[in-house]
Amino acid sequence: MSLSALSFFLGFALTGCMETSERGATSSDASAKKPLYDRLGGEAAITKVVDDFVGRAASDPKVNFTRKGTAKEWQATDANVSHFKKMLVQFIASVTGGPQKYTGKDMKTVHAGMKISGAEFDALAADLKASLDALKVPAPEQEELLQIVGSTRKDIVE
Repeated sequence: MSLSALSFFLGFALTGCMETSERGATSSDASAKKPLYDRLGGEAAITKVVDDFVGRAASDPKVNFTRKGTAKEWQATDANVSHFKKMLVQFIASVTGGPQKYTGKDMKTVHAGMKISGAEFDALAADLKASLDALKVPAPEQEELLQIVGSTRKDIVE
């Protein structure tokens, strides 16, 4: 799906036609009641965000994506990156109300020993925000997703 098609799909899914229903609610009211997963555009849209985000974060020296200089240094092989993206899509889908079940370890266990600083976490969150902006995800959904991500800080930052 192209970026413009993704933007159209997200925009349509999120705003609907804005007509008033018989009960007086707009279709955007009904859309707001949908899980964040649906308002983001489902698995395909989340995968697009993850693809953009991982590329962005991996190239950001403020993030130290491969944890260079720690006992948990990670090799960014094609297989490792593919698995990481799969798990990240699964995690985001599950915490936003999607049908997927996250099958990975809890955040505290996964990140133990990585020595992730508050500044690195903030840089990672900024990269996620930049990816959401680049893919034209509406502000309310961005804020909701970033709050969810922010709630993992206590389990990730050492």
